[in-house]
Amino acid sequence: MTEPPEGGRRAVVTAPLAVAGLCLAVPFVAMLWVDSYARTGPAFIGIPFFYWYQMLWVPISTLLTTVAYVLVRRQERARKAGEQR
Repeated sequence: MTEPPEGGRRAVVTAPLAVAGLCLAVPFVAMLWVDSYARTGPAFIGIPFFYWYQMLWVPISTLLTTVAYVLVRRQERARKAGEQR
């Protein structure tokens, strides 16, 4: 049997932390999968798909990062509240 970390707690991955990790991974996968957007059409207001697809991911990434932050903070607060009892 393995020993718990120095603090005496075991690391537990809960559903909110898994969702937070997924929120952080999705933009990386979307940008690294170049074949999905390496084309010129369809154009949006005269901008080739290659460019507007990448720029669309800026606000999407911001939103997903914010969701991940909120989920992790909520999880940390719940964990700390549970330790104080």
